[in-house]
Amino acid sequence: MTDNPRDNSATRARWQTCLRLARELLLVGPGGEDLKLAYLHTLIDTGRLGPTRHPRKKILVIGAGVTGLVAAGLLKDAGHDVTVLEANANRVGGRVKTFRTTEHHQPFADPAQYAEAGAMRLPDFHPLVLALVDKLGLGRRQFYNVDIDPGTGSGPDVPVPPVTYSSFTGRTWSYGDDSPEFCEPDKRGNSWIRANRVQVRRADYATAPERINEGFHLPDDEVRAPVVQMVDAALESVRDYYSDVVDGKRVNKPVQQWIEGWARVIRDFDGYSMGAFLRDRAGLSDEAVEALGTLENMSSRLYLSFFHSFLSRSDINPAVRYWEIPGGSWRLPHTLHQGLLDEVRLGQRMIRLEYHDPSRDTDPEGTGAVGHDGWGVAVQTVAEDDPQAPPRLWTADLAIVTIPFSSLRFVEIVPSMSYKKRRAIIETHYDQATKVLLEFSHRWWEFTEDDWRDELESIAPGLYAYYRRGDDADTDSVSAPTLPEPEAGLLGAAVKDSGVTAEMRRLNGSLPLRGPAVRPATHCFGGGSAADNPNRFMYYPSHPVEGSTGGGVVLAAYCWSDDAARWDSMPKTERYVYALRNLQALHGRRVEVFFTGRGTTQSWARDPYAFGEAAIYTAHQMTSFHLDASRPEGPVHFAGEHTSLKHAWIEGALESAVRAALAVHQAPPVTDPGPDREGESS
Repeated sequence: MTDNPRDNSATRARWQTCLRLARELLLVGPGGEDLKLAYLHTLIDTGRLGPTRHPRKKILVIGAGVTGLVAAGLLKDAGHDVTVLEANANRVGGRVKTFRTTEHHQPFADPAQYAEAGAMRLPDFHPLVLALVDKLGLGRRQFYNVDIDPGTGSGPDVPVPPVTYSSFTGRTWSYGDDSPEFCEPDKRGNSWIRANRVQVRRADYATAPERINEGFHLPDDEVRAPVVQMVDAALESVRDYYSDVVDGKRVNKPVQQWIEGWARVIRDFDGYSMGAFLRDRAGLSDEAVEALGTLENMSSRLYLSFFHSFLSRSDINPAVRYWEIPGGSWRLPHTLHQGLLDEVRLGQRMIRLEYHDPSRDTDPEGTGAVGHDGWGVAVQTVAEDDPQAPPRLWTADLAIVTIPFSSLRFVEIVPSMSYKKRRAIIETHYDQATKVLLEFSHRWWEFTEDDWRDELESIAPGLYAYYRRGDDADTDSVSAPTLPEPEAGLLGAAVKDSGVTAEMRRLNGSLPLRGPAVRPATHCFGGGSAADNPNRFMYYPSHPVEGSTGGGVVLAAYCWSDDAARWDSMPKTERYVYALRNLQALHGRRVEVFFTGRGTTQSWARDPYAFGEAAIYTAHQMTSFHLDASRPEGPVHFAGEHTSLKHAWIEGALESAVRAALAVHQAPPVTDPGPDREGESS
């Protein structure tokens, strides 16, 4: 390290930490190999963990999210005795969750409709998850992060392109057949941006941002630039650490310089929040930071680590191609579960984890640790669906713990783990995320104005004119059209057997009108809108649901961090009514006639098994303890998105699953195994 002005033991140690973190981020193995290629070979090419000197061990996997299911499947196929303990008594999948009709639950009026509570989009540069989806035969289609022109593109009958990965070693890995006829549809930008009482289409903002930017009081040198350009320009100096601009494109430096460049980025910027970086290092005005926070979904996370938002500039980006699983993301963990029906134990919540570490045979803390009895790990669980059942004890040679650290924090662990591991478990920041989803009987976000006229007039003659006049006159002075059920009002007026409740009508009627009766027809296929109202970000479904009656479910509010916490204080009915009101502010009050009265909502901070949306570090946390997050403690191994540096993504969960499965597969078993105590009461 030649560019650090100080050269002492502390800075040298920090530099080595940053180098190790860079290699982990880039998946560079100890011999310079590409670990992503190794993981793709293991999970996709062969589905096998390879030879080992220890062919059969007894292994516990804690958690049946995607991480736990993939690790368990690999270990089972390698011949090990695997048991998966999952606290949730009703489903597998963890934070991959789809609201859908099941034998016991129908969230929407149309039983064919579904919507994602958790993971909803898979980016093109995540080859493990895309190839796994293809290998399992789940199918994939594009998720339109930006709305598109439906008359363009190659259409649904053309096969999707293969999954490819370009390694830093020079090798290109591919899975699937070429599809030369595949063509993406054109992006249109008809969705909305609304802030400071000004509303424009995204395409118009990109070419003339002044109307929106002036509302934030941006100075003259910033007011004429879209905020996305401000962010990208601010980050260019950071990208210079590890890449060069060649012929107008970013190209990574030679491998060793690439790794060291990333290490310098980590060293120089891990101590920054994104807000502090933009103000102190990039020199943006407070007004510009407020604008980009509002319009780029960063405001609630400006206090979090610079690195999360920096890496997310590639993850959530209009230029990136995204995919979704037809029928819902739930199909991924469900399919993995089908190969583990005898191994997964639902409704078993871990309350105590005890492990035997030969280097720590004493019990100086007086924790009551039992002596070694032929096992390496003992886990005590309680039955979530039967509170009267006695606790059960499960023993094994090794364990892989995949549950979030936010949940593991409430498990008794004997003996206490290492100091840095305890810090990681105690301090890792888990962010909040809340979604409010509303069902509509018609796909009004795709309407033209002519469609609006036809549909409203079909409900009641004069209804279209009634809403139009509502923009220019006092609605009370305008004769309302004759409705099929006049006492019900206009909320859900187009819906047969509307599920709008009396409580919804009472709450809706008690609130002041929000926005005009009519806004210009959105005419938007996929994509999403942004606003400074409490809904913050709204997404329209990319595709109609096969077998549905023609409506759809809108992600009416998608919020993180403090924005999410406000919604979490409301009961469900209030969330639905307020989310509808804020939708109306962007799209006009007339959307109310298509509301079915049905909705769903998910707060990951209030989920009893997740304890938060995902691990998202605050400043300094990466260099402080990330390397210890995945480090084993004796026979206890750790996996999950929080142990990767792809926080909040399935790809990170899969990387960690393969890594942990390989480590456990190669680990020696406990010698002289004792009796099998599975199910024994403690």
